[in-house]
Parts: sequence; C-alpha cells; structure tokens
Amino acid sequence: MAVVDVLNSKGEKVSQVELSDEIFNVPVRSDILHDVVKMQLASRRSGTASVKRRGDVKGSTKKLFRQKGTGRARRGDIKSPLLRGGGAVFGPSPRSYAYKVPKKVRRLALKMALSSKLQENELTVVDRLELERIKTKAFAEVIRALDKNNVLLVTDAADEKLILSSRNLPGVKVIKVEGLNVYDILKCKDVILLEPAVKAIEGRLSA
Repeated sequence: MAVVDVLNSKGEKVSQVELSDEIFNVPVRSDILHDVVKMQLASRRSGTASVKRRGDVKGSTKKLFRQKGTGRARRGDIKSPLLRGGGAVFGPSPRSYAYKVPKKVRRLALKMALSSKLQENELTVVDRLELERIKTKAFAEVIRALDKNNVLLVTDAADEKLILSSRNLPGVKVIKVEGLNVYDILKCKDVILLEPAVKAIEGRLSA
C-alpha cells in the first residue's frame, strides 16, 4: 500500500495514511479514460437544436399560382423550403447524445484517474477542513497554504460553508465522494482528499 502524508489546513504534516493499491495503484490506460470522459461530455450535451419544418411554419396553404401556363417553376404554398421564410429540410431535431459505458469500465476508469494523480504527485490528503463561517478569503488562505491553485476538493459529506466559500474562486471545485467522476479529476491539476473521504472512496470503489 502507498503511504502518503496527511496535512492540516496550514500545509503542515500531521500524520500518514495508507492508500489501497486496488484503487490508487492501478495501471493507467489512456484509451479507457478517453472513452469514459467522452461518454460524460456526450451526456452533458443539451441536444436542443431544432428547426421548423414545412408543417411547423405559420402561413397560408394556398397555391401561389396555377400549375401550368405561367412559364415559371411549379410552386406549392408559401411554406415551401425553396422560398424565403419557408420550412427547413434537413435541419436538426431535439435528441439525446447520451450513451452508456459498462459500469465496470466506469469504475476502472475512476480508479485509473485517481492512480494517475497519485503517480504524478498531484494528490494531497488533508485531515479536515472546517471554516468558522462562509468566507471566501479564509478558504483562499487554506488553498494558498497548501500551495495549490487548480484544485478538486473531495469531501465525505456536503459542507455548505466549503461550497459557498469556494464558488467564487476560479479553478476550485468542491465535490462529494458520491459525485466523484473521471472528467473532474483529470480536468483539475491537483486533487485534495479530506481524510474521511479516502475511506469513503475505498468503500465505494471496492464494492
């Protein structure tokens, strides 16, 4: 098992914690990480692009002029796609871009993402992070003491003070263990785990 230092909110070492090799020491495969991140981003697409077709355009259905004898091209009603203001022919319709990757692959990718952060020395464990009140400046001082800037902070439980104190800081995101995902881990340069969150992650990914 890998042993990492546990820091306090001032960046001082207070103890050590063992990280399970089953989760934090997994060989990293970029193809699996790519597949899962691609799935996540596809699921986030709104898919609301839409056009009005001939039947959706408001207008008269009267034939504009007679079929023969005018020397002009045949014409139907004013909603024809050939006319300005008419319906669109091959435009997009609302759709869902979401698709699923097998659950085992998603879990493996999450282990690989955490392992990659540990291998690159971009994973930090903090014993606890408690703020007396909602204060962005106080939270920023903690991040500065830990010498981090682009951070994903993983907590074991929802902490309103942490969430509200961090939301105005660029490059900082606070997330619960239940919401931990591959995209957020790889997007942020550094990952900070609260010590109780380590056990929660091991419990979630070992099941």
